[in-house]
Amino acid sequence: MIMVGPAVAEATDADLIRRSVREPETFATVFDRHAPALHRYAARRLGPDSAEDVVSETFLAAFEHRRRYRLGQADARPWLYGIASNVIGKRRRREVARYRAYVRGGVDPAEITGGPVEDGVGTLAVNGPLVAALAGLRAGDRDTLLLVAWAELTYEETAEALKVPVGTVRSRLNRARRKVRQALEGTDHE
Repeated sequence: MIMVGPAVAEATDADLIRRSVREPETFATVFDRHAPALHRYAARRLGPDSAEDVVSETFLAAFEHRRRYRLGQADARPWLYGIASNVIGKRRRREVARYRAYVRGGVDPAEITGGPVEDGVGTLAVNGPLVAALAGLRAGDRDTLLLVAWAELTYEETAEALKVPVGTVRSRLNRARRKVRQALEGTDHE
């Protein structure tokens, strides 16, 4: 039986993914719930032009591998952000090049190509030193920092997304924060 109405809204992601094995259209609800946040996250990392592709690739991989989803996890966000991080990892050079282009020119490439990704302090247009610090981080440290800061995942969810122990998340986050803090010392954006 296909879920409709309030049952879909109240179902956990795990319930929907379990049902999607028999009723593939049920997976659309997981997409509807999480695609907008994943899009914002990908746009902040790679720009709006690449965000659509990242979201598409993320959900395609999630759909193809939904039988492997750990059904004990009610919330699919860590799983989906983990997949998105892998997709972004394949585009890592583009992400770092974007940060470096901003540092050189002082303009976020996303601002030029299609308008601001988001307004407020969350955009890359905040300052050059922050962007330079992000570009200088190791890939794992950057993923950890941005999953916590931009995707608002907990340490445990970040560990699950990156398939590392929580202790590794803590050490990566500590290292990333220290490097960012050092990069911002002496600027007006401390």
